[in-house]
Amino acid sequence: MHQTPKPYTLAERLRAGDSLFTAWLGMPEPLVADAIAREGFDAVTFDMQHSSIDLMSAIRGISAVNHAGKPAGVRVALEDFGGAARLLDVGAEIIIAPMINSAADAKRLASATKYPPLGDRSWGGNRFQQLTGLGPQDYLQKANTMTVTLAMIETRAALAAVDEILAVPGIDGVFAGPSDLSITLLNGAKLDPNNQVVAEAFETVMKAAKRAGKLTGCYAPSPERAKELASQGWGFISLVNDALIVRSGAQAALKVVRG
Repeated sequence: MHQTPKPYTLAERLRAGDSLFTAWLGMPEPLVADAIAREGFDAVTFDMQHSSIDLMSAIRGISAVNHAGKPAGVRVALEDFGGAARLLDVGAEIIIAPMINSAADAKRLASATKYPPLGDRSWGGNRFQQLTGLGPQDYLQKANTMTVTLAMIETRAALAAVDEILAVPGIDGVFAGPSDLSITLLNGAKLDPNNQVVAEAFETVMKAAKRAGKLTGCYAPSPERAKELASQGWGFISLVNDALIVRSGAQAALKVVRG
């Protein structure tokens, strides 16, 4: 039977080498997040880059996921590092930032999401204290290791700089994006996340993370690919999005009654 994880154990589980599967949400409705969180996913991640989820939708969604006893993650909008800090304040455990193409980009991300000495995250809010049960001083001392910051690798520039990105203090790991990697590596010819050039890029990213002793994550274009990636040692893996869950459920029901 699937067991509900304790709050703020996501980072610990990833550092222990677990492969964790997250649902990927784009619908700005807390009840959807709550319902999906109560299934067997290890986490629920909100996509603020390519969906209609805004800050308040994400905050409400994080609360719903926390209420269901699961950890919440967020892929923030492009360069919205200040928003990332606010989401950590209200209970997000993992931040994924898109289009991190250089060490300079990574440093700005870490600055916003980590407290000194790793970054310059500003103090505020109390939701994270309620969720962790820690007092302010204890939370301050533990927050940098209790939360995870992942830099997305999805361009030629990011691939070339992956070692430098991983070397930035406060960057806990990298998150590979197969769709954008296929577009950039195939020079815009087509969208093909299962292309061999993407598999080779994933191998490059994995080797770099292992050298740096840091975490990995990725978007999986299918459950079958997610299983394969887990067997390769990838850590935080997106399994399926909410739109696909709704669509596949509707199609399955209609197939029964209509053939």
